[in-house]
Amino acid sequence: MELEFKEILKEFLIENSLTQVAFADRIGVKQSQVSEWLKGKAKPSYDILKSMAISFNISADYFLGIKDNY
Repeated sequence: MELEFKEILKEFLIENSLTQVAFADRIGVKQSQVSEWLKGKAKPSYDILKSMAISFNISADYFLGIKDNY
């Protein structure tokens, strides 16, 4: 079963002991935007996804659900 983005992000935050605020600050978005992603009401744009991958030095494939690990 493939995980949805909101589930992948939630798991990433927990595994890395990150708050929504800390994650948002690191990738340059507002906490409210991260909250919308976690609720499944929105998904990040290409540019934000790229920023997430670069900021945490991991493949964007992880956040896209293509790879199981980062």
